[in-house]
Amino acid sequence: MRSLIAYLQARLKTVVTLCFALLAVIAVASLLVDTQHAHTWVEQHLPFFWSLFGFAATALIIGVARWFGRSGIQAPAEVYDRTLLPCEEEE
Repeated sequence: MRSLIAYLQARLKTVVTLCFALLAVIAVASLLVDTQHAHTWVEQHLPFFWSLFGFAATALIIGVARWFGRSGIQAPAEVYDRTLLPCEEEE
């Protein structure tokens, strides 16, 4: 697994290009979907509705998680740095 990650990191520009190409393919494919029997008006008339909805939902979840983490549930990074108490110091 580490070799795969190192391989992809070495070719980061190619990976980013492939991801953008995949995103474009998904966007074009969403335009080909028949919207005649859509459930709502928004689905029927707004192109890329579900892509935009998914992006907004993901951004909202990440934002709430970051806020929640910073509001006190997340421990500071230095919490695991153990310092010796005066009675534990080595002489």
